[in-house]
Amino acid sequence: MKKIVLAIVFALMAASFAAADTVYLRDGRAVRGTVLGYIGGRFAVRLTERYETTERRQTNEVGEIVFFRPREIDRIEIDGRSLEEARYRTRRVEVTLAPNWVDSGVDVRRGDRVQVSASGTIVAGRTRITPDGLRTTDPYAPSPRSAEGVLIGAISNDANAPVIEIGSNREFVADRDGRLYLTPNRSSYTDARGAFDVQVRTELDFRQRNTTARRTGDEETDDYDPFGTSVESSNPAPARRRVQGSRVPQTSDDPPPPATLEKIIVVPGTSRGTDTGLELRAGDQVTITATGTVVAGQRAGSVTPDGGRVGVISAYPVPSVGVGALIGYIRTADGQAGTPFVIGSGNSFTPETDGRLFLLINDDNYRDNSGSFNVRIVYMDREM
Repeated sequence: MKKIVLAIVFALMAASFAAADTVYLRDGRAVRGTVLGYIGGRFAVRLTERYETTERRQTNEVGEIVFFRPREIDRIEIDGRSLEEARYRTRRVEVTLAPNWVDSGVDVRRGDRVQVSASGTIVAGRTRITPDGLRTTDPYAPSPRSAEGVLIGAISNDANAPVIEIGSNREFVADRDGRLYLTPNRSSYTDARGAFDVQVRTELDFRQRNTTARRTGDEETDDYDPFGTSVESSNPAPARRRVQGSRVPQTSDDPPPPATLEKIIVVPGTSRGTDTGLELRAGDQVTITATGTVVAGQRAGSVTPDGGRVGVISAYPVPSVGVGALIGYIRTADGQAGTPFVIGSGNSFTPETDGRLFLLINDDNYRDNSGSFNVRIVYMDREM
């Protein structure tokens, strides 16, 4: 009997690719469906055609799962996929940037292996975000230390559940039971359009009993049935709200994290100081990201917000960075301009004094400059 089982298992694992599976029984009948695997001393088959047992005269419908002992089987023909592939299910979901996390429709159990892959682009303002996120961070995003916009996940709608950084491809082991939620790691969502195309691949749950599948004639009663419960659930799950900030309120006396606002401006290459219109206070958390190119004179040519090559000697406002870099300063209420600081393609900072934020190009001659940077500023909403 062991030789028969081994022979069938090896045949399953060596199968090539084509369409449906067929189990040929010793009594001459043929069962057509999807062979899910061999476990607990039985082969499990999900039916693609109706099948009638001989002893109990039961009719098993399409989609049900039937089980066979090795002694009942003459041979098995696997078509269309490997046995390993049959052990997994894949669900596709579109993940947008919205007020709530996106319900994947996938329920997982502690210890399950979950494989997630993602592609696509979300456009927020003038910034294009892929599932791997940006080079900047967002202090008010669900995961402040992860890349801004990176695809993240969490199991259950409990705000204290740990955030899983996923990106474009990740396999992880579930640390708890619950529904899988997904979202881009970003605090602001009002200007976003587009979606990530995400595939969630989960191994079939071998621990739950299939209460709808009926057993074939001579099987013993066995509560251990690994193939009955789908990882996909049509049941609506509670919404998981987007919580901003690096901490979550624990009690009614614990204040919620501050809300944020967002502003998009254009900084031209000729700018000696573009007024953002933002009055900042000491201690505010501000995140600025920038894209685009400017021509910083004929010698430097086209540069990104990170600027060109740093010279040995320069008379630029910030000598430590190259010509054309995006920089900023705070102008206080008495009209004094503070020390310029580097922003580049992305920077998070906390002002030391109250004042108005200005942005400019790091250069000492603006007459031959052209082009512009598109700048996104995320700042605290003091009116909330």
